[in-house]
Amino acid sequence: MKTLLNNDQLQITLQRLAHQLVENHLSFKDTAIIGIQPRGIYLSDRIAKMVREIIGKKKIDYGRLDITFYRDDVQTRDIKVPDDTDIPFTIENKSVILIDDVLHTGRTIRSALDALIDYGRPRTVELLVLVDRRFSRELPIQPDYVGHTVDTILTQKVKVCWMEKDGKDEVILIDKV
Repeated sequence: MKTLLNNDQLQITLQRLAHQLVENHLSFKDTAIIGIQPRGIYLSDRIAKMVREIIGKKKIDYGRLDITFYRDDVQTRDIKVPDDTDIPFTIENKSVILIDDVLHTGRTIRSALDALIDYGRPRTVELLVLVDRRFSRELPIQPDYVGHTVDTILTQKVKVCWMEKDGKDEVILIDKV
């Protein structure tokens, strides 16, 4: 086990990502943040809160997207109870920032793009991830915003621990031997 980001490093990384979003989207007037269920929402909750604080707005368009039935492995996985999708605004002609914790093969993001289209046609879609496992991609998907990049092998797993779920904030690399 190796620590990739400790608590302090994670907080600094989140602040940097939030500031990058504000730099590129300013007032967030025509921009929405959407977290991918289940684990991407811990990141997206925090990023959305930080963006609101930076721009001084109490409300920005923020939603959560469940992709359970859009996955290409839905038939081969254990049956999972879907999480709630909560997108209480239109994404039509908006810039959408999809947020997930770890980008690995790209299949989760492909599923999220499929699911997102059911809610309208955004003008643009950007991807923010906390960790990019860049040498394991199966689809041509690349993030626009990256917290940390790590080169891994197939026998390794990146685990993001969130205070809300795991009782601590850190990112670790685990050997699954």
